[in-house]
Amino acid sequence: MIGKASEWVTGHRAEIALSLRITAAGLIAFALGELLGVQQVYWAVLTTVIVMQASVGGSLKATLDRLVGTAAGGLWGAAVAGAMPHDTVVGTAGALAAALVPLALLVAWWPSYRVAPVTAIIVLLVPHGEATPLDAAVERLIEIALGCAVALGVALAVTPSRAHRLLYTAAGDALAPVRELIALLLAGAAAPVDAAAVLVLHDRIRATVERCAAAAGDAARERASYLSDAPDPDPLVRSLRRISHDLVMLARALPTPLPEPVRGRLAKPAQRAAAALDAFLAGLAEALKQGAASPSLEPVKQSVADYEAAIAAIRRDGLIVPLPAEDAERIFGVAFALQQLLGNIEDLANRATEVARPSASVKAITSGTQGKRAD
Repeated sequence: MIGKASEWVTGHRAEIALSLRITAAGLIAFALGELLGVQQVYWAVLTTVIVMQASVGGSLKATLDRLVGTAAGGLWGAAVAGAMPHDTVVGTAGALAAALVPLALLVAWWPSYRVAPVTAIIVLLVPHGEATPLDAAVERLIEIALGCAVALGVALAVTPSRAHRLLYTAAGDALAPVRELIALLLAGAAAPVDAAAVLVLHDRIRATVERCAAAAGDAARERASYLSDAPDPDPLVRSLRRISHDLVMLARALPTPLPEPVRGRLAKPAQRAAAALDAFLAGLAEALKQGAASPSLEPVKQSVADYEAAIAAIRRDGLIVPLPAEDAERIFGVAFALQQLLGNIEDLANRATEVARPSASVKAITSGTQGKRAD
């Protein structure tokens, strides 16, 4: 029982850390609000919950979006309230329309500022006692700013989670459906593949790549804010997208098994390439998650070279000439897709090496040197 609980905690460390940060930020915002005499402290507490994200970069973006949206909505709402009488229902409706039209356009172009019209509505419609609309807008901005400041401070101080680490963990997870799809497609050189399963895996890969792109955006904001000195995250996402495109090419080349007698000559090389790619990608996924150096790519390079050698032997034996042009294109299309896949996987491996911890990089280099000496 204890072992299972410990395993669950280890597997959900990021979620637990986020829940701790949200709880701590909410309590701190409440205490500071009461200490400073903020009139509506619940806005500060709500803001901490809203802007707190899984990474520091995500929290920074949410904080800026919340502050800018609140300032824009509050000040515009106060301006409209001061300029247009709204003592009657018709007057209030006119003021509300004047406040919402520009802010709705703002949200249409920049959805992250959705809080702007909400703040304007509160300034216009919520009774503020003897306070003027401008006073109400300033109070709201102070409350939101307090919540944002607390949330950002907690994100930096309490179990901080850097976006680049979340990015590399997501990239490691993205390689799981990639491995499944490679195995499925290369098996299709000799036997029919399940087209529905191929589509499902393509969708899974696209979804995981989009998650990586979102994490990369947060990582880029951390770099721009000097909160991280991690490498540029964009090349990693580009490598993943290119790998996804390579698998689309491979799927188009193998909608049906290759024709005989070519099929019998290429089935085993394709199987060996699939095995080498699977083993390498499994190691690369773990390296990305652990911040370790990439495993050796040499077995994959050798398996792809063996596949190309098999095609060269088939050409020498004149087995491709009698085939229809479409089948010949498919045969060479598989080889081309494998070459492209190899190059893009190597690029992804280089990204893992860039962020590998120094001890892991030294260990990998030492192991490689020892292996060469042993040879």
